[in-house]
Amino acid sequence: MEGAVGYGSAVRDTGVDRSEETSGASPPPPQRRERADAARNRALVLAAAADLFRTREPRAVTMEDVARAAGVGRATLYRRFPDVQSIAIALLDDHERDLQGRLLAGPPPLGPGAPPADRLEAFYRSMVDLLEQFLPLALGAETGSARFETGAYGFWHAHVRALLAQGGVPDPARLADVALAPLSAELYQRQREILGLTPEKIGDQLAWLAHRILT
Repeated sequence: MEGAVGYGSAVRDTGVDRSEETSGASPPPPQRRERADAARNRALVLAAAADLFRTREPRAVTMEDVARAAGVGRATLYRRFPDVQSIAIALLDDHERDLQGRLLAGPPPLGPGAPPADRLEAFYRSMVDLLEQFLPLALGAETGSARFETGAYGFWHAHVRALLAQGGVPDPARLADVALAPLSAELYQRQREILGLTPEKIGDQLAWLAHRILT
């Protein structure tokens, strides 16, 4: 599987293992250092947006709201981010990368070395933890079909597909989408706020599902 990717990275699942492609690739050209004022504006925007996502309905936050809260002009905001979803994605990046790193090289059962069913359960429980901590950001980033276009979804899909293949599940590429469906931010919000389920209960239900699929 590939190395960790940012939430907003454009990863499209082709069903091909591309790990060898990255190993021999030339290093990317050095990036230009960000100007101090640009870095300051970016920090202001991200801090303001994080507060808005936390205190309002995330899907109702607008670019005008963010610009006003950050104290920057709309032109400045649009030079950095094309829409509100891209701001939410930027805020999620570090948290997604941390989990991806643990999937690739962390201790089992989340990392390599455990049976597929145990790894899928550990992945589910880790995603529940992530959603519990950052649900407003996930709701802001995963608007409609946009969920499936993020780099993180491509990474999760590749990981789950590999576990299903190891477990001998037929057509793992198609079933991976089904296995990821319970991790929708909107579904998690419904389970927590409408149905009153605890994160532990949701994790237990997903653990049951993982073992039903792979044992």
